[in-house]
Amino acid sequence: QVQLVESGGGLVQPGGSLRLSCVASGTIFSINTMAWHRQAPGKERELVASIISSGRPNYADSVKGRFTISLSRDYVKRTMYLQMTSLKPEDTAVYYCNAVGTLTNEWGQGTQVTVSS
Repeated sequence: QVQLVESGGGLVQPGGSLRLSCVASGTIFSINTMAWHRQAPGKERELVASIISSGRPNYADSVKGRFTISLSRDYVKRTMYLQMTSLKPEDTAVYYCNAVGTLTNEWGQGTQVTVSS
């Protein structure tokens, strides 16, 4: 089983930056893809960015050029980051970490990102 712990959310002004982290532990060998999703109030959860084990990233059009997803790993854990720059009020949401693989589809508890002046 995979456990996910997110951190790094908070309140930031428009144009500011934040970095989210997600630490995956447990049966990490089963993970093929890790991703960040977000859900704003009254809206459906949407994919923000994903990265496969080889490191190739994929981004939603709304965040291309502003967000960067990256992955580091060692023998006992994987850490996924989401560097967010030029933040906009419409980026306000709860951000969730997701790990997917053979027999694996785990979600983190979510971390709130609020972009407001």
